[in-house]
Amino acid sequence: MTDAEHVPGPATAPAVAPAGRPARRDWGWTRIDSPIGPLLLAATREGLVLVAFHADERVTRRALARLEGAFGGPPLAEIPHLATAAAELVRYFAGELRAFTVPLDWSLSAGFNARVLRILADGVPYGSVVGYQDLADRVGEPGAARAVGAAMGSNPLPVVVPCHRVVASDGGIGGFGGGLEAKRQLLALEGVLPAPLF
Repeated sequence: MTDAEHVPGPATAPAVAPAGRPARRDWGWTRIDSPIGPLLLAATREGLVLVAFHADERVTRRALARLEGAFGGPPLAEIPHLATAAAELVRYFAGELRAFTVPLDWSLSAGFNARVLRILADGVPYGSVVGYQDLADRVGEPGAARAVGAAMGSNPLPVVVPCHRVVASDGGIGGFGGGLEAKRQLLALEGVLPAPLF
């Protein structure tokens, strides 16, 4: 599996039903087209839980299998947060939305990674960037710049939780699970980088 196909699994052991299987949680999914390729969105009744890049049939099948295992059963047809997430992402890519309001379900992230991602979501607004070291400092772990990079790679909610806004201290744009071209496009959309010529 390449970084571009990374689909995070559950970060912690899910609640277990009596038969040793995960407790059932209601969830659903949809797929949307975007300027950076198809995105798979999954949500629970608590909120958006996953955004997966390059959501072709193979990536979608793998993501759905993992979610089914994590949430104790197949998806439902109707989960309210999916429509909100899809509509907000369409508006974001059209340049009409600067802050997402869809509730987030953080159950696919835990520990240090979750702490970093929550600080990123709350403290790095549209049109701004932050360095890996600065984010490590914000989380209270000044020696953890590399671990911050790993946390970005584990992000189950890219775009909405803006790991594309985390850049290298040397002026480079750093890595990105969706691919560097997608990161450039997102930063250009937010006015951080010049728009590509073609």
